[in-house]
Amino acid sequence: MIHVNNLSRHYGDFKAVDTVSFEIQPGEVVGLLGHNGAGKTTIMKMITGYLEPTSGDIRVDNLEVGKNTQAIQKRIGYLPENCPVWPEMTVIDYLEYQASLHGVPKSKQSKAVARAIQRTSLIDKATASIQTLSRGLRQRVGVAQAILHEPDIIILDEPTNGLDPTQIRQMRELIRELAQTATVIISTHILQEVQAVCERVLIMRGGELAVDAKLDELQSGQHLLLTLDNPKASDYLLELNGVKAVKSIESVNDQVKYVLEADADLASGVASAVLEKGDKLFSIQPEKRNLETVFADVNSGDFQIHSEMHSNKQSQPATA
Repeated sequence: MIHVNNLSRHYGDFKAVDTVSFEIQPGEVVGLLGHNGAGKTTIMKMITGYLEPTSGDIRVDNLEVGKNTQAIQKRIGYLPENCPVWPEMTVIDYLEYQASLHGVPKSKQSKAVARAIQRTSLIDKATASIQTLSRGLRQRVGVAQAILHEPDIIILDEPTNGLDPTQIRQMRELIRELAQTATVIISTHILQEVQAVCERVLIMRGGELAVDAKLDELQSGQHLLLTLDNPKASDYLLELNGVKAVKSIESVNDQVKYVLEADADLASGVASAVLEKGDKLFSIQPEKRNLETVFADVNSGDFQIHSEMHSNKQSQPATA
């Protein structure tokens, strides 16, 4: 559905986004992650047509941003990080105005506004002036304006910003509901929110796309953690079929800990090889990671562990 090809945005010599490419299929819920200044918001603004790329192209099905920007924007619901609202307006008046801007027919506006208010749990605040609302409630008003025209692409920049725990749970439920009929892209600094609702993550680092992976695959890892009594076990472990690389990470007394770049289902074969060599096996287990660990590793440069590990094979650094 969404095709981003060699997308770049430069400000003089500064490369806010540098040759980024990815595709997002219909119905996916994708988390866009990265530190401040990584390029997340710039990418979202280019997808929505609010910012022109320096180079590269963005297509939504057969439409291209730049040539068919207005047609694409009709299909997109967008919540910017600081959603512009008119504080003197009531919630319902603001949403009716937004419905007209989105091109919702006059005869359908009342129904569209009512549904958006109900889905964002704003019924009790429908007639309240926006300036009297808390930051979290204003954020929900911003989500309501993004979904009231029933778009098939929804882009949310920090959708849970300012929400309390109950409102966050409601937002998660809403995002899951939206994903049943729309493609959803979420940018957030709260990694738990990505783990709760997303199935895939794009992690930006310094304007470049560092990781594009399914969340379950990313967290499961592709490494075995092994503890033996042989400090020279790397020599034969590297010869095992399916083991791409080996690294010794710690040695305490007679126990040496290794990291093997290998799928978890190779654990039994590795254990058998260790015992055949006469080495003492203290433990073997697949690596377990959460998104916070992965994110930290990506930004520290440690995520591509293949490039750091001793290997007797010529290979490129592993990418998720």
